[in-house]
Amino acid sequence: MEELIQELKERIIDALNLEEMTPDDIDAQAPLFGEGLGLDSIDALELIVLLEKNYGIRLANPAEGKAIFASVETIARYVSEHRTK
Repeated sequence: MEELIQELKERIIDALNLEEMTPDDIDAQAPLFGEGLGLDSIDALELIVLLEKNYGIRLANPAEGKAIFASVETIARYVSEHRTK
């Protein structure tokens, strides 16, 4: 799981062009939206694309996204249970 969390941090930095950040700057338990990383709805769409492209995960219900994208740790948990790639 730790390896997946690290991989997700790197992919999030790439997908969202957070060049000034390193994976170590991202707390796996910190909120991604609002406080924490301060991501917005456009970033959420990028994360959905990232999950589809890299892990074969398609979010059918956008309402699920809020819980899944709460933190890097919640994304990692979801990916490990639902990945097809």
